[in-house]
Parts: sequence; C-alpha cells; structure tokens
Amino acid sequence: MPELFARVLAADILVIAGPIWLGDNSSETKKAIERLDAHSGELNECGQWLYYGKVGGCLITGNEDGIKHCASNVLYSMQHIGYTVAPQSDAGWIGEAGPGPSYGDELEDGTRAGVDNEFTQRNTTFMTWDLLHLAWMLRDVAGFPAYGNQRREWDAGARFDFPNPQYRS
Repeated sequence: MPELFARVLAADILVIAGPIWLGDNSSETKKAIERLDAHSGELNECGQWLYYGKVGGCLITGNEDGIKHCASNVLYSMQHIGYTVAPQSDAGWIGEAGPGPSYGDELEDGTRAGVDNEFTQRNTTFMTWDLLHLAWMLRDVAGFPAYGNQRREWDAGARFDFPNPQYRS
C-alpha cells in the first residue's frame, strides 16, 4: 500500500475490487480497507478528513453467493472513512456455485466467463456513470464545504455558530 497511497490520494474515484472467499471479502480486500483506514485520521488541505470529496465504489467477483454482503461491507467502510458513495456504487459477477472459472477466464467455447452477462454489464455501466457523475459534481464545487466538518475546529472547542440540538436548554 505505501507505493499505491500517493495514487489513491491523487484519484477522485477509488474502486476496490476483490473476490468472495468463504462468503465474505477476501483478506486482501480487508487489508486494503484497513490500510486506507490507517490514514483516516489525517486531514486534507481544508481541515476535513483526508478522503472527503473523493468517491468510492466496489466490484465483487467469485463463484459463490455474497455480492451484496461483500459490497455493503466495502461501501460502508469507505463512507465511514470519508469517501462519498453514489447510488449503484457496486457491481459484481458470480459464476455457478462451486469451483469453476473466474470472471474473464476463457471457456472451452472460446468465450470469456461473465463478460457477456447482462446483469454484470448493466450494473458495471450504471456504477461507472454514477461514480463519474458524483466525482464531477464534487470536483465542480471543490468537495464538501469545510464549514461544519473540520476536526481542528471541533478540537478547539468551537461548536460553530448555529444551534446544536445537543445543547438545548
């Protein structure tokens, strides 16, 4: 991850892709999320969490059920550390249950596993457009406004100049 981190920070969109292993995300997928989380306490130039203004998505593959379970874990983790998640921010392909070809593997008839799967093509296309659209929107407005979500302001004891329901009399 150290050699990839500069590229992650430079990107407006991050898509985490990985397989389903034993009904869950692979250890490598989890490791990638943990490495991102290791930097989640750092701040961007606006004093917000480091990943604010960046868009996240995921692709899940495998030969067992669990795309939605795995995607929900990845997308929750990404938004928790500051990534923005668009509608339809996940896509996936699972072959027949049990041992078999992975996505893109060449089959005996010369086709590639999953490549012509309409469900996968549609969801990947929707995900791509939604991630691009959200990234463009955030870039056009320079990300989220810093007012109201700067850690250094909170740490300094500021409670901003708007009524906070926690402090009602």
